Amino acid sequence: MNAAFEAGTVSGTFEAATFEALAGRPVVIGGGAAGLATALSLAPEPVVLLTRAPLGGDGSSPLAQGGMAASVGEDDDAALHLADTLAAGDGLVDAEVARAILDAAPAAIAALDGIGVPFDRTTAGGLALGLEAAHSRRRIVHADGDGTGRALTLALAKAVRACPSITVIEGAEGRRILVSEGAVAGVLVAGGASGTVLRTRRVVLATGGVGALFEHTTNPLSSFGTGLALAARAGAQLADLEFVQFHPTALATEIRPLSLISEAVRGEGALLVDEAGNRFMADTPGAELAPRDVVARGVWRHLAQGHEVYLDARACLGAGFAARFPTVAAGCRAGGIDPATDLIPIRPAAHYHMGGVAVDATGRSTVPGLWAVGEVAATGLHGANRLASNSLIEAVVAGRAAAEDIKATEAGAQAPRLLAEMPAAPEADAVRPIVSRFLGVERDGAGLAEAVAQLLPLAEQPGPDADAAIVALMMAVSALKREESRGAHCRLDFPARAATARRSFVTLDGALAEARLLARAPALARTR
Repeated sequence: MNAAFEAGTVSGTFEAATFEALAGRPVVIGGGAAGLATALSLAPEPVVLLTRAPLGGDGSSPLAQGGMAASVGEDDDAALHLADTLAAGDGLVDAEVARAILDAAPAAIAALDGIGVPFDRTTAGGLALGLEAAHSRRRIVHADGDGTGRALTLALAKAVRACPSITVIEGAEGRRILVSEGAVAGVLVAGGASGTVLRTRRVVLATGGVGALFEHTTNPLSSFGTGLALAARAGAQLADLEFVQFHPTALATEIRPLSLISEAVRGEGALLVDEAGNRFMADTPGAELAPRDVVARGVWRHLAQGHEVYLDARACLGAGFAARFPTVAAGCRAGGIDPATDLIPIRPAAHYHMGGVAVDATGRSTVPGLWAVGEVAATGLHGANRLASNSLIEAVVAGRAAAEDIKATEAGAQAPRLLAEMPAAPEADAVRPIVSRFLGVERDGAGLAEAVAQLLPLAEQPGPDADAAIVALMMAVSALKREESRGAHCRLDFPARAATARRSFVTLDGALAEARLLARAPALARTR
């Protein structure tokens, strides 16, 4: 991160002439923590950053309440952090990738501190470290209490604005990755009332996750897998799509997206109780601080049995709740709840996608010229179940790794002319009910097969729901093929873990072929 965090920004405009002048530069799609960190780490090489929203206000990063996990405590080290990550990932963590990312985490925190991220401090001046589920040490670094994501994103955005080698184009959305002779050749960009092609041989996806494919999510309603659709249509291989992490404690109100009740609240001693005051997770190993998938299933099943479920922070935090967790307290107040004196109604909600574009340790996908970082990427760090607060640190560390690889990759000759038809603005309205019903906390084969059947025609037809449908279809096919329960993937018809842990990989063509075969299967059975 060194020099990348020392300098500056030029704000671009959405004009065809501007785009032609920018041809050949690396293009980063997405303005969250991963995209910002990647662009900064590319300095001083000129780079283009495309963001749908004003810089610093895009994606899930500003909403993140949890902190950044790093082994900076005196009683901690990267080996302990790795052991906790491996345990949470339930057999599917790529140990070498995880080791490299977690080894780099303390230095990343120091670099972020250097650019002005306002990390919380103890009275002695050291970093204040929190505890979250499945961590064996206090290693969660926070900024502005439970506003870590917002504080991190604002600091990165400020550094990007100050970096003269970065051209920021706001209000712009990548609609297609253009491929020529099997490699990236450009990006079809929509913005305002028009669109144009930005010619480049190097593209970084930093577009976030898939939470908004679900009716109950803590993600922005624009986070429904657009980056995965871009990669899939370009021919990239995707990995581990069946693994969706449901946060067990989202605020159960009518406000969308749902406000998150940070895991750190349970780390400070808040308890899960039902309407009778029973701690229904008390006999589970780890209780309230068991791995997220365990807690999410416990809450889901208790709700399914007709109970009401609450988080009780009255005894452990009481009147100090708002000072310790101002973002959570504000969300509660918006729902008419005072967490200092009231029980907080909660429910599981789609929160983080462990799957994504299959990438190597430098963020390279299977398509030459296409990298992916942050939640849209499947690095192998998270396995079947993300360890709390590993994602923001991954975004920063992986962004630097990708940037270093891109710097070492020649821009190459640019395609002389690229034509592409602008697709409709993507949405997920027709897809969301299908995904919510069949790909939730608990799944079964019959439901997944029905999801595939309903999603296939949406994926095959052009239209605003097509991108969301192809992502959901690939998720459903991957979930149907994983005939076991592991991490966040719970199959009621296959409750046991398989003896051998295997990651899953899929392409769009492969998923469509599987879905079409499944659709023909009943007809074939009738003819036999």
